[in-house]
Amino acid sequence: MKGVVLSAAGSGSGKTSVATGIMRLLSRDMGVQGYKVGPDFIDPAYHTAATGRTSRNLDTFLMGREGVRNVVGRTSVGADVCVVEGVRGLFEGASGRTEEGSTAELAKILGFPVVLVLNTRSLTRSAAAIVRGFRSLDPELDIAGVILNNVSNAQHERKLLDAMDEYTDVEVIGTVFRDTSKSISSRTLGLRSGDGIREAIEAQAEMVSDLDLDRLMDICERKETEFPTENPFVERDCGLRVAVPRDGCFSFYYEDNLDCLRSSGFEIEFHSPVAGDPLPDADAHYVGGGCLEEFAAAVSGNADFMDGMRRAAGDGVPILAEGDGMLALCNDFNVDGETHPMAGVFDASSAMTGNRHGPYFVLADALPGNPFYPGAIKGHSFHYTEVHPNDPDYGFSIARGGGITDSRDGMVANRALGMFTHVHALSVPDWAGGFLNGP
Repeated sequence: MKGVVLSAAGSGSGKTSVATGIMRLLSRDMGVQGYKVGPDFIDPAYHTAATGRTSRNLDTFLMGREGVRNVVGRTSVGADVCVVEGVRGLFEGASGRTEEGSTAELAKILGFPVVLVLNTRSLTRSAAAIVRGFRSLDPELDIAGVILNNVSNAQHERKLLDAMDEYTDVEVIGTVFRDTSKSISSRTLGLRSGDGIREAIEAQAEMVSDLDLDRLMDICERKETEFPTENPFVERDCGLRVAVPRDGCFSFYYEDNLDCLRSSGFEIEFHSPVAGDPLPDADAHYVGGGCLEEFAAAVSGNADFMDGMRRAAGDGVPILAEGDGMLALCNDFNVDGETHPMAGVFDASSAMTGNRHGPYFVLADALPGNPFYPGAIKGHSFHYTEVHPNDPDYGFSIARGGGITDSRDGMVANRALGMFTHVHALSVPDWAGGFLNGP
C-alpha cells in the first residue's frame, strides 16, 4: 500500500482543512483511505465524508506499533492510496527527547513519506529555515514535500517559492491562498451534518484545487509497504444485539470498537435519541460521547430513551457509557444555566462548565466491582464538563490523566459503567467481552 502523511510545524497550521480538501479531490478519481493520528473523533468524521470510506485513528499509545500497522492493513483493502493527517506538530509526542507518540514516529512505522503543511503567514525566508530545520532534526524521516498554506497574495507566493528554491531541496506541492471563509473551525467541526458537512468538504476541495496532486501522487508512489490484514479481535458468535445511539449528539465512537463488537457476533442496532427514536430492545447498550450541550433539550425530551435506559440499568443489562454518553445517564445536565433532566442511571449531576479538562492519555486500574474491565486500561479523555456524584461506587483508580475526580473515574450502577475515559478496543485484550459476562 502507498500513502502519505500530512503534518505540520504545529497546531493551527490549517492541516485539517488541507488534508480534508486533498482527500476530497483525490477521491473523485480513486479510492482514498483516510486516517488521523491520535485519539480524535472529529477530524475522522470529515475524512469519512470527503472520501466515502470510514476514516480510522492511529495511535501507538492506545494500539501499539503492530496494532497501528494492522489497522492500516485491514482498513486500506480496496483503496488506492492512504492519506494520514498528523496531530499537532510533526515531532510533538510523549517526550521532549524521543519521538514516542509523535506523527514522525508513526510515519516511520508506516513507511510513508511526509508532506509538511506550513503556515506561512508573515513568513518568507523563515519558511525555508523551518523546512531545513525539520529535515535536519531526523534525517531518517522522509520529508518529501511541502504545501505553503495561508499565503496572502501573489507577491508573497513569489518570495516563498524563491526562498524554498534557494535554501532547500524539498519539493513544493503548491500554495494555498488565505481564505478564512473556507477554513474549518476546530470547535464546530463535528457539529455539522447532512448538507452542512458536504458544503464544508467542497469548500476545502476548492481551497486546495490548485495543488499539484500529480506531484503528490508521485511522492506517494516512491514506496509501497505491506501491512498485516488479520482480524486482531476475539472472534465468537454471541448472537446478541447491542444498541448504539448514533446521531449529532452521540457520535464519538472508534470504528474499531464497533468492528470488535461485530467480531464477537453482536448485531449492532443504531438509533437516534435526538430524532426521537425509541430505545431498541437490546442485550447491551454502548453510549458514546459527542455534543450533549448542543442537543440536551432533544435528548432530555425523548422519554422513551430516558426511561428505557433507566429500566435497562435496573434490570442488569450491560451499559457502557463514555464521555457525553455518561452525562446523558446522570440525573441532570446543566448547560448555559438551564438544567435538563437526564436518565438517572447514575446518581450524579453534570454540567457544561467551559473549563478544559485534558486532553489526557489515561492509565487506570479497575477497582473491585467494575462491571466491564478486569485490570489496567489505557484510554484518553478531553472534555469541558464536570460530574458531581452522590456517594458513588467508582470503577477505576487513575494512575495518569484525569477522570471524574483527580484519582477516580467510572461510576458503577449495577452492570452500567459511565466514564470520561474513552477506551480503544485494541488497548485491552478482549474489549467486547465486557458486554457479555463482565471481567
